[in-house]
Amino acid sequence: MANQDAILDMFKSEQSGSDAIDTSKKLRVGIIGTGWIANAHVREYKKMPDVEIVAGADLIEGKAEAFFKEQGIEGARCYSSHKEMLDDESLKLDAVSVCTYNMTHAECTIYALDKGVNVLLEKPMCVTTEEAVEIMRAEKRSGKILSIGFQPRFDPNMKMLKAVVQSGVLGQIYYIQTGGGRRRGIPTPFGTTFIEKETGGIGALGDIGCYSLDMVLNAIGYPKPLTVSGYKSDFFGKDPNYSGYPKGKGEEYSKKFGVDDFAAGFVRLEGGIILDFRISWAMNLDTTGDTIIMGTKASLKIPSTECWNGTTGGPMIIYSEVGGEQVQTELPMKNSDVGCFEVKVRSFLDAIKNGGVAPISSSEIIYNQAIIDGIAKSAELGHEIEINIPEI
Repeated sequence: MANQDAILDMFKSEQSGSDAIDTSKKLRVGIIGTGWIANAHVREYKKMPDVEIVAGADLIEGKAEAFFKEQGIEGARCYSSHKEMLDDESLKLDAVSVCTYNMTHAECTIYALDKGVNVLLEKPMCVTTEEAVEIMRAEKRSGKILSIGFQPRFDPNMKMLKAVVQSGVLGQIYYIQTGGGRRRGIPTPFGTTFIEKETGGIGALGDIGCYSLDMVLNAIGYPKPLTVSGYKSDFFGKDPNYSGYPKGKGEEYSKKFGVDDFAAGFVRLEGGIILDFRISWAMNLDTTGDTIIMGTKASLKIPSTECWNGTTGGPMIIYSEVGGEQVQTELPMKNSDVGCFEVKVRSFLDAIKNGGVAPISSSEIIYNQAIIDGIAKSAELGHEIEINIPEI
């Protein structure tokens, strides 16, 4: 059918290519927080011929030194706090990656921006809407680039998803179901910073929930959230017999668990769109369901993944009617020769060097953060709340 052919023609494989990188000036980069996710940042920075990793900061004594030794990076200076590192003007930092736990995202990012340093901030943006607002105010007064770490945006299937929606083939979007989760996947292999209230602040809701929210919100153009009715629970995390905890750690970890391991929300967005969301670190189920975007002309199904890994769990399917017949159009999955994390880092560096804009803008992600925070606050209050974001 002609309509199906036109849809499929939109998504022919793109030829991957890379522009030559100007190495005449190397960007001087620092790492704030040298835990697990910092490995991914450094791995990509090391690939870049125009980057020099010159410093790192970590609150735990000796951790930054051990990190750089393991990474084979010589000559990088180590500091006991982000402030100590950023206060050292002799470093002449161009950029930092903020790889700390959630509760210090705002503090570290604001301080870096106020010091005139560009920031690549890991997800989630922060913990509360109020923190997100203060981050954006620092970004505005600094004039520096702040990009948020949502690398799934660069996955070719996520780009295809957005292209489908933006093409208008679905018609008017009116209902979205999204989320995902893990059957057993509370993240404790590296300790308890993800699950303690004092460090994580939020659990599955922010950790993987932010990704699934961005997937659909980015596709539909990030409309403003208006109201939310939220729910969250911690049944598995607080159970000392939870089978996902490391052997012998159940009693200790269950007592330290202070965040959500499951959350859900019913969100009203501008434009009359309803967003039905659920996310899980642990549940007695294989999936919370596929993501669906329903429109007046067609609907799109995005198969779920086991733990929400940043792409689709299989080919996306468009459900529509052509010539009076109900049809299904399967969109072939796309692959890329370049990893999403690499593109995330490279696009950030290019924005700095070329005077560009942030690849993943805080002006969008603040809506993501407001929904996360709104779900948490609504759950605590036990009723629906309005989402209010002040002018920045």
